[in-house]
Amino acid sequence: MKFGKWLKRQIEQSLPEWRDQFLRYKELKRCVKAVPGGCPPSPAEEAEFVATLDAEIDKINAFFLEQEEEFIIHHQELQEDISRVLGRRAAGLVTPGQHEAAVASIRREIVDFHGVMVLLLNYSSINYIGLAKILKKYDKRSGAVLRPPVLEAVLEQPFFETETVSQLVRECEAMMETVFPEAPDGQAAARRDREALATAEQSIFHNTVAALLTMEDVRAWSSTRGRHSLPPLNLPDSDWLRSFRWRHPSPPDDNSQ
Repeated sequence: MKFGKWLKRQIEQSLPEWRDQFLRYKELKRCVKAVPGGCPPSPAEEAEFVATLDAEIDKINAFFLEQEEEFIIHHQELQEDISRVLGRRAAGLVTPGQHEAAVASIRREIVDFHGVMVLLLNYSSINYIGLAKILKKYDKRSGAVLRPPVLEAVLEQPFFETETVSQLVRECEAMMETVFPEAPDGQAAARRDREALATAEQSIFHNTVAALLTMEDVRAWSSTRGRHSLPPLNLPDSDWLRSFRWRHPSPPDDNSQ
């Protein structure tokens, strides 16, 4: 599969409102094709291309940081909601039915929240891959050597520094383990409850699992590329996610377009 088609699929598997926030790979590819083959670009032409790349990186950074800030706030709110619901039950302020309804609502919110955070990690990965590929194309066509210094700078960009969001994902999964056991009738009921939630939130959940699998494959695929490869995905392999995995297309190899 060509990279452009793979990228389009990844964008479609993210939230619809994010589509304009991804790297404009097709537009950048057109810029590369406009460079005369085998002829080094003039300083002005190269500066124009770098400025276009910088604008895309600034856009990606701004979106990533905005989402990260919202996640930090929402994570704290969820922790407070869980404490409040469990506290009301312990104090006998709600009936068992009211408590179960409140827990189910929080579970649905946690599943959604976890999914959106995973999609943001996937957003980071595929934008980095897009940058690396477009720079490789530019250098190959123009004879320039832009890729190493630009990617070196990208390693320090906010959208590449994903540890805060990764930590929030891990903490969110810990919340799930706290809340899911609240399902009645033991493990079988808890499993049915997870499956019901996955069905209810099918779109975000499907895309979450697809994103997780894509990130695993992308990092394995780039693991031998050296300093500019994506780092290993440092997330737990949760039973509740693993149970919903399915076959999916691997990322394009380095020779695809």
